[in-house]
Amino acid sequence: MKHVQKFVAVALMCTAVAFAPGPVKAETPADTLIQAWAIDDIITLDPAEVFEFSASEVLGNSYQGLIGYNVNDVSEIFGVVAEKWDVSEDGKTFTFTIRDGMKFASGNPITADDAVYTLQRVIKLDKSPAFILTQFGFNADNVDAMIRKTGDMTFEFEMDKPYAPTLVLYCLTATVGFIVDSELVKSNEVDGDFGYNWLKTNYAGSGAFTIRDWRANEAIVLERNDNYSGEAPPMARAIYRHIPETATQRLLLEQGDIDIARNVGAEEIAALSTNADIVVESGVKGSIYYLGLNQKNEYLSKPQVRQAMKYLVDYAIIADTIMKGKVIPHQAFLPRGFLGALEETPFSLNVDKAKELLAEAGLPDGFTVTMDTRNTNEITAMAQAIQQTMALAGINMELIPGDGQQTLTKYRARNHDIYIGRWGPDYQDPHTNADTFARNPDNSDDAASKPLAWRNAWDIPEMTLKADAAILEGDAKKRAQIYIDLQTEHQQTSPFVIMFQEIEVLARRKNVEGFIVGPSFNDNSFKAVTK
Repeated sequence: MKHVQKFVAVALMCTAVAFAPGPVKAETPADTLIQAWAIDDIITLDPAEVFEFSASEVLGNSYQGLIGYNVNDVSEIFGVVAEKWDVSEDGKTFTFTIRDGMKFASGNPITADDAVYTLQRVIKLDKSPAFILTQFGFNADNVDAMIRKTGDMTFEFEMDKPYAPTLVLYCLTATVGFIVDSELVKSNEVDGDFGYNWLKTNYAGSGAFTIRDWRANEAIVLERNDNYSGEAPPMARAIYRHIPETATQRLLLEQGDIDIARNVGAEEIAALSTNADIVVESGVKGSIYYLGLNQKNEYLSKPQVRQAMKYLVDYAIIADTIMKGKVIPHQAFLPRGFLGALEETPFSLNVDKAKELLAEAGLPDGFTVTMDTRNTNEITAMAQAIQQTMALAGINMELIPGDGQQTLTKYRARNHDIYIGRWGPDYQDPHTNADTFARNPDNSDDAASKPLAWRNAWDIPEMTLKADAAILEGDAKKRAQIYIDLQTEHQQTSPFVIMFQEIEVLARRKNVEGFIVGPSFNDNSFKAVTK
């Protein structure tokens, strides 16, 4: 690992240069892309477990899935590791053929064994994103029979129902569909753990880059994969540096110590836009900013309180100041651009309306509650703004800051009162968000499926059935209307204060070209970047 440590050291040395006295100007290595980003949300590098923004992007550049799509037109679906597929007459079985001649970074050939092992492993490990596949009727007991090898390069994917084919294919574009090197992973299994403890911090993929080193809250180093089946990346390596402070990212970018700053706020956007050496780019993401109100809290479980809090966010001010250029107001769980997205925004800051609702709830003097807040600049600033407007109606909100891992772990155990979060779609079908915001098949503490509705202890059997019906509707117009109706009901009853849709903004040195901002974070790509 000495070569890896060398390049991490090169990246980290730039900080010292940036703060050195005098007009010293640094320059990153010509064959190395260095990005500054807040990567404290990374918990694992295992495709069967990754469910966070930063790690999704890392895997999107280091693994390959069975299926892909055109990031400029997501309706254009194509095979990646899979060369082709057929659907049975009853609509329940997909037969996939693996593309010949592809290899993992290890040099092992990619075969049907790897695809079958990957998908079965997701089901048997049953980590957070496993629901993306278990929704098709798979479980640990039946998956060996339902996802089965039929030849060296072919396998079958048999489901319990004839789901919409595009839903199935989009689900396989998620990180759980990223194919792992079964021979390598099996060689690192311990006590039947499917290589889980090894793959959390190691790599077994076939993408454009290999993951060589991950130092939590410090850096990630990727290196060019010489066995990659596509065109070789121009960059020999790519390094992410954990720099959560937006002002520091701006300074490092202006000095030339980094190539791309990934967390630029409204102030940095304005300043960098006038710098001739810097280019500011943006792209609309499917990510949604929201508040999750835990229904285990005696105050938050009251319907009037949930609605009152939707009138105690100054959406316009936050969008125009704190998050200027980085969000658009949006108040439904499906982001713009998705089938059936609802674009109506019925809520605005209305303290009098909120006070009326709180009085109806028997809380005319308000109450005290906590909110877990990831300690990045933008989340903290939004949280403080919300704290101030909530106080106007007597809701005393105590902020509890923490890093990404801390706040996510607490939230996933539903030990919070309120969580300010950011949710990105796992795939490009509307069910991706309906499945988490509007479905909760089991509200018990030991439930197998733990979507956002579960995290907030919202028991919704009737809404769950409506969401289930949508995935079997073959008529696109009828299916879109189901989602519009669901979102309309959701806006008025849910414990989610949905606020904004994200616009991802990055700033790069003008000589750095070819970075792709995709609709999802695992679509963000730097494999074609040149300097």
